[in-house]
Amino acid sequence: MEGLRRTVCCLTTILLVLTEVHPELVRVPLVVHHGVEGRSVLLEVETLFRLNETEIQGTWSHTEPSGTRTTLVTFTKNSTIPDMTRRHRLEFCGPNASLRLDPLLPSDEGVYRLDLNVEFHNRTGHVFKVEKTVQVTVDVPVSSPTIGMSPMYPVVEDKENVTWSCSVKIGTKVGFQWLRNNVVLGPGKRYWFSEDNSTLVVSPVRKEDKGEYCCLARNYVSQSLSRSMDLNVYYGPYNLDVNSGQGLRTGKVFTINPGELAYFDCQADSNPPNSYVWISKNANSSQVVTEGPRLEVLSYRLAQAEEYLCRAFNNVTEKQDEMQFTLVVASLGTGKEKHTQSSSSVSPLAAITICSLFIIAFMVLFFLRRAYHPKRVLRNIYNRPLMEQKRPHQSGHEDATEDFGIYEFVAVPGKMESTQASCRSLARLESMQDMQTTIYDVIRHIPETPDHSLLNVTSTTHTALR
Repeated sequence: MEGLRRTVCCLTTILLVLTEVHPELVRVPLVVHHGVEGRSVLLEVETLFRLNETEIQGTWSHTEPSGTRTTLVTFTKNSTIPDMTRRHRLEFCGPNASLRLDPLLPSDEGVYRLDLNVEFHNRTGHVFKVEKTVQVTVDVPVSSPTIGMSPMYPVVEDKENVTWSCSVKIGTKVGFQWLRNNVVLGPGKRYWFSEDNSTLVVSPVRKEDKGEYCCLARNYVSQSLSRSMDLNVYYGPYNLDVNSGQGLRTGKVFTINPGELAYFDCQADSNPPNSYVWISKNANSSQVVTEGPRLEVLSYRLAQAEEYLCRAFNNVTEKQDEMQFTLVVASLGTGKEKHTQSSSSVSPLAAITICSLFIIAFMVLFFLRRAYHPKRVLRNIYNRPLMEQKRPHQSGHEDATEDFGIYEFVAVPGKMESTQASCRSLARLESMQDMQTTIYDVIRHIPETPDHSLLNVTSTTHTALR
């Protein structure tokens, strides 16, 4: 017996030496497959060695979720032995050891294991062992989900709860997700979900819970969205306020001019709409003035100041809110103007400055127009004495009427270098460059005036040869 034990130990040691686990020889691109019932799935294997240089031997086995293990196929490079109970649905894709299942059945779900032995021709007697596993799920696409709400009628905030439910007729491993106004809802202080999220409980309901709800059902292979349902919540009143288009408001004090008719509107956020009551208050008593959201006040019926109160009441929620304010009758004067202008984008000082500049600019343009109108300038020229009209012109930049006059051109013996020449005379002088001339050209045209007749235009030229 001792000798036999030693022999077994020696054989085991030899086998361990000859066998080496080498997972890098084979690669599995996808380790999890989400299959659809009735369709096929390929458990792909890629060999990282040359098949013509090796001998291979291996098996595919299936372990069900219950733990039962079944050998599906035993293979070599040249032969295949499938399991007889599944051979009509198994396709072994040799020589790279891939396996196809077609069609998939719910019973095909589980873990698939590949055990592969590889022996290279140049290393006979040395076997490399490879182990790979692949997870396969088999699902049925989900149908359109159905949504439900309890109770179906509108609920009162802070008093009632709402339970939402979602279900599908077809589908496996279905998960649910809830959305309000297309925004995903998650767990919160008032939101409670079932384990698979098929049920949502809102407890208690608040104003912000109103809106459109829908349910998204999905699994690994499909998803579908339900129709939406509206949740109506009774709430309020909230954010009560009193406003008026007349007078001046400072905080909770309204000031109106004597004899002015003032309107006051009371508004609050509420569902259903509130009922409103206006109450007049004084030091001794209070009385209901009117009902409804609007109050009309005639200032000549008031004392100098009076207290008013608006009360809003929701008949369904049985909640109420109120706001009290003081109404003062006084002459607003510039105070009202400042209050009105404060809401505009232009300050009072800026408005006054702009108006003043506009008036000044208008007055300056008006006086300039009267002082320098062409008809007035000509009239002033005509009314001047004749000798003043004939005085020599001093500058070329004064009024155009003064550009007319008597210009004297003098040339001395020698080269002609006169710099005092008008544009009109230069053309004539160019034709007389070889002559020494003294020219007096009277080019002034004096129009007729009421005092004297128009001067005749004369031109006298005295030429001295030399």
